[in-house]
Amino acid sequence: MNEDQPPLLHGEKDGNIKPSRKKPMYPVINQLHSYLKNFGREVELPVSYQDLLHFNYSIPLKDKTGKETLWEKTLYDMREWEYIRDGLVKTYAILKTEGDMSYIKHLDVARIDYCTFGNSNPFRIRIVNKFNDNYDHYYIKIADASRIYGLELEHILTPNRIKFMTCKNTLVEEHIAGIPGDVFIKQIMKEPETNKIRLAKEFVKFNERCFVRLLGDMRSYNFVVDITPDIEDYQYRIRAIDFDQQSYEGSRKMYLPQFFKDNYDFVTLSLKSLNKDSIEQYQTEERTIMAFRVVSSRYRLMELLNIMMRDKISTTEKIEQLKKEMIEYTGSSLYLKCKTMGELVKTHLKVYLQKNLKQIHKTTDRLGD
Repeated sequence: MNEDQPPLLHGEKDGNIKPSRKKPMYPVINQLHSYLKNFGREVELPVSYQDLLHFNYSIPLKDKTGKETLWEKTLYDMREWEYIRDGLVKTYAILKTEGDMSYIKHLDVARIDYCTFGNSNPFRIRIVNKFNDNYDHYYIKIADASRIYGLELEHILTPNRIKFMTCKNTLVEEHIAGIPGDVFIKQIMKEPETNKIRLAKEFVKFNERCFVRLLGDMRSYNFVVDITPDIEDYQYRIRAIDFDQQSYEGSRKMYLPQFFKDNYDFVTLSLKSLNKDSIEQYQTEERTIMAFRVVSSRYRLMELLNIMMRDKISTTEKIEQLKKEMIEYTGSSLYLKCKTMGELVKTHLKVYLQKNLKQIHKTTDRLGD
């Protein structure tokens, strides 16, 4: 982005930013395990991440056009395969039907893919229905505390419900359907049937959601676009699919998707399609609805944030950097006492949603009268 370009969605100009090359994995502390168990996230699983690492060899996986992907198809010894196959089908049943095994007789594992790119090194499991060949996916990863906090905050604070489970050091996640952001830019964004204004509105809202709950590294390949046919047109929902960078980085701009070069097309579209008043309106709308979610899930959210405040999910240097930048950007002294990323998330939510929360309380008080 060049200096002569117009102000971005938060009224700033900036070049491209990049996240840390390798974020460390943070262990799940006992208090977080207890929280997950209390809310039905921690369950006994028949197969673990470590079990899946016992493959003999792998084959590079190509897409439909013959281009190599970042995934590899794994192959297992037959002595291992029956145990793994049975465990993966049962894990799918636990994820989808709360452990009802009466439906698994017609399910099978079609493929297990492994990805060495990124922090979590996930396995992607393809489950197939033997009667009609319909298939579904889910993922098995190392249980990283940052990612778990990110998934929970996504579930509580955004319009998206998230299904995931943990078992000790294993994390199981459902597949989030949608068109990858980078693919959407190349293949769909410029098509005449794409409603540019609605898409721009959703990007503004997505940008705001990420910033308010401090979800970082939302480059175009870390989110998907879900398209829903509506009366005479389409609605769009942008959904994060990677939560490793939940409140880890020290740069404030890391939490604003508008500043990534990969998202330049979304930013340009938003600035062409919306004026300043419309952008501010949509930002306010998103903060208002997030405030309603805080009110409706306040006990669960506070329990999560209280654990997060005592957990180590970043470095001292990054915490101090983010604290300093937030004070400079917002002018609020509330960040001064923050010593952990969890405290910064809680304070940031308070700073950005306080006005909306007060308005909600005034409205409910009037209704009570």
